Amino acid sequence: MNFLVFLGTERASTPPRPARLGERVAAACCRRLDAYGAAHILVDPLEIDLPKPFKPHFSYAKGKAPFQLEELEARIASADGYVMVSPEYNHSMSPSLAHLLNHFGSSLFSYKPSAIVTYSAGQWGGARAAVNMRTFLSELGCLPVSAMVHVPQAQEVFDGDGAYLAGTDKDRWDTYIDRTIRQLMWWAEAANRQRASGDLPAPAAFRSAPSQRNAPD
Repeated sequence: MNFLVFLGTERASTPPRPARLGERVAAACCRRLDAYGAAHILVDPLEIDLPKPFKPHFSYAKGKAPFQLEELEARIASADGYVMVSPEYNHSMSPSLAHLLNHFGSSLFSYKPSAIVTYSAGQWGGARAAVNMRTFLSELGCLPVSAMVHVPQAQEVFDGDGAYLAGTDKDRWDTYIDRTIRQLMWWAEAANRQRASGDLPAPAAFRSAPSQRNAPD
């Protein structure tokens, strides 16, 4: 299985402290994927120069999109599933994560599962953002698995490399995170077999314009 782990933060300044707390959480997710032998790539929005003003990938003429969009499009298309790591902003998902994902049509994500992982420096662990993310990811086509991960006070759980800090109940956290990872892998394997069979609903999700999904006039 091959997964993309999307890091939903760009802010490298403080507050919050430590800066880019999501890096720790994303690294911890990668570590648990490693434990199951799953290949993965971390997608960091700070490493992607998105076009300004906003222009989605599918609106470019074939072969004319910026290289980084082309590269990420290929990775999204080839992945078997996705881990979406996000903080909470005003009871919603990270604006940087939504902005990045909005560059790509649902046909790239369709018929693949996703996992929702949220975090915070405070006590709620971004749980309210997760409610918003279920709607967003379902519309994108990569339906979230039922289990989710919420990490309150993440700076007290993980160090800068995503390893557990001293005094953390490692076994309990592994069990908690693995519930989501194992669901993601189960659904990814099932979806992979079904996609390979060629038995996909038709017509496909839009590839050039959202109007392709409109009801008849």
